[in-house]
Amino acid sequence: MSDQATNEGTEMSADEGSELHGCPLVDSRGQEVLHVPRDRYTEVLRALTDEGYAMCVDLTAVDYSQFMDRDLPEGIEPERFEVVVNLLDISNRRRLRVRVQVPESDPVVPTLFDLHPGTEAMEREVYDMFGISFSDHPDPSRILMPEDWIGHPLRKDYETGSIPVQFKGIVGQDQKISQVTRLQGSQFTLFAQSNGTELGPRANSFQRREAEIGLQQIEF
Repeated sequence: MSDQATNEGTEMSADEGSELHGCPLVDSRGQEVLHVPRDRYTEVLRALTDEGYAMCVDLTAVDYSQFMDRDLPEGIEPERFEVVVNLLDISNRRRLRVRVQVPESDPVVPTLFDLHPGTEAMEREVYDMFGISFSDHPDPSRILMPEDWIGHPLRKDYETGSIPVQFKGIVGQDQKISQVTRLQGSQFTLFAQSNGTELGPRANSFQRREAEIGLQQIEF
């Protein structure tokens, strides 16, 4: 989601003072959006499921640290993070977006696994990328980054870098096989060759293992 997209436009209630299950219901570019307090998250989502919103199409998050003055319904206090859930009622051809404010000081939200088992992987991705945990999740672990990765890459204050690139070439049997992988920001430098290994302090377990087995096993 681009900064421009998150900052432009004003959310207006579909009808002045509209509510659903006691939560503010607004219209955002033609789609209904329900702002649910964190302490009522599972309660309201369960009620919505009973009403026909039985499919969770997507669950993600947004870091609004640069847009703390964004437009929100009266009574909803902005927090750094939002968990965003997109629901679908197939029978009645309805969509609903749910937004939940999550404070930076306590980035924890109840899991939706019992209601929507398909959110298991989505919640792991949100934890991995944003550092938002989901209480009672069956497998609260990273899903994209290595387990020993430091930080959460989609937070706005995460250091900007580049994707490590492997450089390969055709080499003779008597030539040393080498690989140099660098990540900008001096996060780590990996230098491995068939007769020795040097690893920077932030090299992850995958990189260490790759160096241990020897790069001569890589297919060129």
